Amino acid sequence: MSKPFVLVLGARSDIALAIAERFAVVGHPLLLAARRSTEMAEIAERLAERSKVDVGLCELDVLATDALEEFVAALPHEPEIVISAIGLMEPVQEACERDVDAASLIMRTNFEAPALLLGLFANRFAARGHGTIVGISSVSGDRGRAKNYVYGAAKAGFTAFLSGLRNRLVEHNVHVVTVIPGFVETRKNRHIKTSARLTAQPSEVAEAVYQAVIRKRDVVYVRPIWRYIMLAIRMTPERFFKTRKI
Repeated sequence: MSKPFVLVLGARSDIALAIAERFAVVGHPLLLAARRSTEMAEIAERLAERSKVDVGLCELDVLATDALEEFVAALPHEPEIVISAIGLMEPVQEACERDVDAASLIMRTNFEAPALLLGLFANRFAARGHGTIVGISSVSGDRGRAKNYVYGAAKAGFTAFLSGLRNRLVEHNVHVVTVIPGFVETRKNRHIKTSARLTAQPSEVAEAVYQAVIRKRDVVYVRPIWRYIMLAIRMTPERFFKTRKI
């Protein structure tokens, strides 16, 4: 029996590629969607050769929201599992405070665009009565903090969107997963020094996503310690919290 088809959105990142490999290694055919997708041809070929599954590429500019319906309609296969690894951490907070366009880019990339795209898949999955949607959010969305509140606000919106989507779609046999990684060591941020206990690898995120899909989990913190850290942060009274720079 063939494995369900998996679509990975925002497939250029280390996290997305680790997720793709995790599903491919157990036999899931893949479609990787990203900007400049042709640059990923060698990656897709190596992944297909190692896993012995079909790995396709398709172009996706998620910020071109007027073209999202066309993107979904033109897919060569109807996916059973859609995983959004779409996200952007730069421009950083200081730039977002000074520049409306920088703030807009962060907000649109981390919330508006992926939410609109997943909403289109949600409608299709609800109509057919099955499917799985996975969204990668962030601990930054659990409470606004001075150092990254623009990014955090976007991720908070995305987390709320996934929660509402899960509530709406449960009666249609569509499973919606929210994955919250915490800090993940990738090529772009290896220069940042963090505690090993708090730092996940892309392969850990991939495993968490895979297990959440097959076990029908709803909200997953990749490193469980983050659940308790963020609980403490959320429970801190505002009068104390506002004076701390964390």
